[in-house]
Amino acid sequence: MLEEKKIEEIQKFWPEDAPNFLNVPKYIKKYRNDLIVIKYGGNVLIDRKIFNNFIEDISILNKLGLSIIIVHGGGPRIERELKKEKIQSKFINGLRVTDRKVIKIVEKVLIDFNNDIVSSLGVKGADAVSIHTNKNNIIKVTPDRKELGYVGIPQEIDVNLIKNILKKKQIPVIAPLGLDSNNQAFNINGDTAASALAKKLFSRRLLLMTNVEGVYDDRKELISEIKPFDIENLIKLKIVQGGMIPKIMNCIDAVEHGVKGVVILDGRKPRSILFEIFSDEGSGTLIRK
Repeated sequence: MLEEKKIEEIQKFWPEDAPNFLNVPKYIKKYRNDLIVIKYGGNVLIDRKIFNNFIEDISILNKLGLSIIIVHGGGPRIERELKKEKIQSKFINGLRVTDRKVIKIVEKVLIDFNNDIVSSLGVKGADAVSIHTNKNNIIKVTPDRKELGYVGIPQEIDVNLIKNILKKKQIPVIAPLGLDSNNQAFNINGDTAASALAKKLFSRRLLLMTNVEGVYDDRKELISEIKPFDIENLIKLKIVQGGMIPKIMNCIDAVEHGVKGVVILDGRKPRSILFEIFSDEGSGTLIRK
């Protein structure tokens, strides 16, 4: 009877365009004692409709009692603000060159977006907590290459704060920012920040929401599941190239260091998170050993 009651409760808030709600309890049991890190990034950051879908899906995961950690990017929003200031962006291997003026803009944009996510989740009844360089900072960084300026590599992560937030059934929302030993703010690549957190917490899943379906093969068909060795071969054969390479390398690194599976999925696609977690077919490309 308890199982039936749970299903009836789930049905009340379960979206019509999501996977079959009758299967939800078995997936709740699957993930009950595990962590899921979700990186929300790419061009999906700009479209408000996509953003609202994301907020609704995260609030549903929270209602179901799953332990969710959000790491967000901010590239397109940062680009928009830099253009307003007439600052030309420079990139080295996909990483934004960040001087003193740029880091101030980056920090402000990321903190504003962080607050936007937290307040939007609150409207949906989900209690979320901001984590960034001005509040609850948990990431200590060391500088990356000198030519990149204020771009950091996560060195230490205080996971105790995250665990305490999760114990209260709240959602940590983490900006990809960190402080060095002098309390100077540094920008962190969003995928790198999410991967570092997922590794440190030994999360069951790391979901990277972006603006592509996943990883494609040489026939331009979506690969549903792939192992690290095979994906390295796709890079060597230049089937995977450009901006997807650093993303893939972060995925491989996470899987090689304790994360059970990393998924690259299309954040533009409605309910992609729910299909990934609550259906056998999943969504996007799963990378695991």
